[in-house]
Amino acid sequence: MTELKNRIKALENLGNYFSDISDKDSQYDPLFDAIERANLQNGWFQREACMEAIQSWGAALQPKNISQWINQYQINENNSPKTIAVIMAGNIPLVGLHDLISIWISGNRALVKCATKDSVLIPFIVEINPLFQSLTSFSDGKLEGFDAVIATGSNNAARYFDYYFSKYPHIIRKNRNGVAILDGSETEEDMKNLGRDILQYYGLGCRNVSKLYLPEGFALDLIFKGLYPYANIIEMNKYANNYDYNKAVYLISEFDFKENGFFILRENQAISSPIGTGNYEFYEGLEQLKKHLLDQQENIQCIVSNADIEGAISFGQAQIPNLWDYADGVDTLEFLNRL
Repeated sequence: MTELKNRIKALENLGNYFSDISDKDSQYDPLFDAIERANLQNGWFQREACMEAIQSWGAALQPKNISQWINQYQINENNSPKTIAVIMAGNIPLVGLHDLISIWISGNRALVKCATKDSVLIPFIVEINPLFQSLTSFSDGKLEGFDAVIATGSNNAARYFDYYFSKYPHIIRKNRNGVAILDGSETEEDMKNLGRDILQYYGLGCRNVSKLYLPEGFALDLIFKGLYPYANIIEMNKYANNYDYNKAVYLISEFDFKENGFFILRENQAISSPIGTGNYEFYEGLEQLKKHLLDQQENIQCIVSNADIEGAISFGQAQIPNLWDYADGVDTLEFLNRL
C-alpha cells in the first residue's frame, strides 16, 4: 500500500511534467507521439486541443491546488483498497483524468475502461509513473472484480449503467452542458472569453456553454463579436462538416436563426445544442431566471456569469475547473472515502 504523501508527490510530479512541456526537450517526444496517435484515433483530438487539456491539468496539479483539494477531507491510509471500475467518456482529451486521480489519491485502485475513441492518452499518463501503474489496470472487455463504479456516458448509456450497476456503490453521469447568463454589464474581454467557453474543444465538452440567457433587447451582434477571434475553427474539417449539416437541417426545417459563417445562434428553450450551434433565450428578471435554473439543474454542468448567481464562474473559465469542481456536483473523493 502506498503512503498518501507518495501519492501526493506523484500528482505534483505529473503537474510539473505537464507544465514544463517543450518540443525542444527530447523527454517529451513520447508525449507528442501519444498526441499524434490520439489524433489518428480521434479526429477531434487535434494537437492544439490536446495541449490545451494538458496545460490545464498542469496548472491544476500544482502543490497549492492539491493541498487545497485534499485538505477538505480526512484521507486515511487505506489498508483495504477497493477496486473502482471507471467507464470513461471520450468527448474531449483527458476528460476521465479527474476520476482517475481521485481514485489514486484516495488509495484505491482503478479498473479503467477507456472510450473507444480515447484509448491513448490516459494509458500514456499511467505509464509515466510506476505508482500510477501499480494503482491502475485496463479492460477492453467485460468489467469484472470491482467494488464500485464511476461511469460517464450519454443519457441512453446512463440508463443502461443505472440498471447494470445498480447493486454496486456508483456514480453515474449523463449529458449536461454549460450555460451563460448575461446581464448587459459584460466587457469586450468578457465576450471574447465567452466565445472561448462556447468553442473550446469545438464545443464537445459537458462544460462548454451551449445555452445563453440574455436580458431583453440584448444585441446578438455582441455574441458574434466575441466569437470572431475563433473564426478559424471552421478550417477544421470535422467541425465544418457538422456546422454545414446543422445549418442545412435548420434551413430545411425553416427555423429562424442567426449565423456568421462558422457559428449559428437560434432562439430555443433547450439547454443542449448541436455542434456549431448555440441556443439563446431572453429573460425578464434575474430572480425568475434563478427559479428556472433550479428546475433545469440536472441538465446544467456549470454557469458562467458576472451576475449574482450561486456557484457562477467567470467568463473564460468553463473548461478550467478546479480539482474540487466535481462533474454533476457529485463529490467523487467523498464517495471514494466512504467505501
